[in-house]
Amino acid sequence: MRRWPNNWNISLSIVNQNRTVFEIAQEVLESELNAIQITKGEIDESFEQAVQLLLDCQGHVVVSGLGKSGLVGQKLSATLASTGTPSHFLHPTEAVHGDLGKIRQGDVVLLLSYSGRTEEVSALAAILRQDKVPVISISKAKDTQLGKLSDAPLSIGNIAEACQNGLAPTSTTTSMMALGDALAVAVSSKRNFSADEFSKSHPGGTLGKTMMPVKEFIRFRVGENIVVGHRTQSLRELLEIGETFERRCGAILIANETTGQLEGILTDGDLRRCLIKNGEGILDHPIADFMTNSPISIEQNLPTKNAIQIIREKRLDELPVVDSNLVPVGVLDVQDLMALKLIS
Repeated sequence: MRRWPNNWNISLSIVNQNRTVFEIAQEVLESELNAIQITKGEIDESFEQAVQLLLDCQGHVVVSGLGKSGLVGQKLSATLASTGTPSHFLHPTEAVHGDLGKIRQGDVVLLLSYSGRTEEVSALAAILRQDKVPVISISKAKDTQLGKLSDAPLSIGNIAEACQNGLAPTSTTTSMMALGDALAVAVSSKRNFSADEFSKSHPGGTLGKTMMPVKEFIRFRVGENIVVGHRTQSLRELLEIGETFERRCGAILIANETTGQLEGILTDGDLRRCLIKNGEGILDHPIADFMTNSPISIEQNLPTKNAIQIIREKRLDELPVVDSNLVPVGVLDVQDLMALKLIS
């Protein structure tokens, strides 16, 4: 057996101390990037088999793992559930001590263990094999103890951990997480899982709100508290109409007199710049002389995340909202999105 010099650990410690935290961070990230590349190369027909097992699953996908693998499994179970595949997590020790009843015929079980020989996980796999419950596994190789007990063994490859001692689960859990995400997304894509379905499973919080249609967040609506004029009307006339509203929008919309479709917008900022440049004499000019033609708008039934993207990219304060016929229905104000903490 090879013997390391007595001062080996001291020398290694000095090397580690001499590295900056930025160097350490870059090395860790490089190690984890490399780990994912290794796992990418491991994808083969077993991955396709695993996807098909999940697509054919008539019950729940039960995910199980111990320690850090178990934490990865909990995240994977949550990802599956939120993307259209019913799933729950089961602790392997509790499973063999009375909770096997949580696994039923029609379920598929996904087991995680990097070594592929975690005693509790392998024991669970052996029981499931006897009960003819389909098992998908994620471990370092197909020929591990766990892999041999699986219907679809998935391998992440032989990966070195990113920590200085090569012991703490780091790169291996990153690869397990990434492969699990690939599995969940592949199944979701094959099911044609839509954005609308996604929003139904995320009704609360910021994510759920951004998936809701734009019309749900319109505070300034046509016919209630926003001015919609025609290109021949004067600035003065339209501003006076706006003064009759208790809450006034920071923009005037201009619609085609014949079709009713949106064809222009004049914001408070536009008006201020016009007054500074030309004086109050412009108030009696037609709004067509100063409006922005063919403004960017969004259809009212599109998800709010689309509106947020437009507002950020184009740096808008007011975004006109139209119906399917391009007729204005209101204005989405960036201040309202900020108040809802959907944008900062």
